[in-house]
Amino acid sequence: MANPLNNFIAKYPFLKFLSNRYVIVLVFFIIWMLFLDNTSYLLHRELDQQINELEANKKYYQDEIKKDNKNIKKLQDLDRVEEYAREKYYMKRDSEDIYIIEYEEDELRKKDSIANLQ
Repeated sequence: MANPLNNFIAKYPFLKFLSNRYVIVLVFFIIWMLFLDNTSYLLHRELDQQINELEANKKYYQDEIKKDNKNIKKLQDLDRVEEYAREKYYMKRDSEDIYIIEYEEDELRKKDSIANLQ
């Protein structure tokens, strides 16, 4: 009686190549390195994505720092400080009145943004 494994290998000749112990070890090694090891390909891909996100954040914050430095240089002048306080914080002189005009579109945008947050 012939071995069933030999019959199966005779039917599919490429299995003879795959039954070689070196091929089996190589396939196991590749699977181990790609998926199971601490330095696997999947882990490296995930870490590369995190690095790209962090570099994008770094660039964004560097740009914001540049903008803030420009604003700080502008605010060295007292006239600019007064202008900034009037625009941003609605400050006024004693002899002045301030009227804040809000449009309906602004109110709708505020309501929409509040609804989106909830």
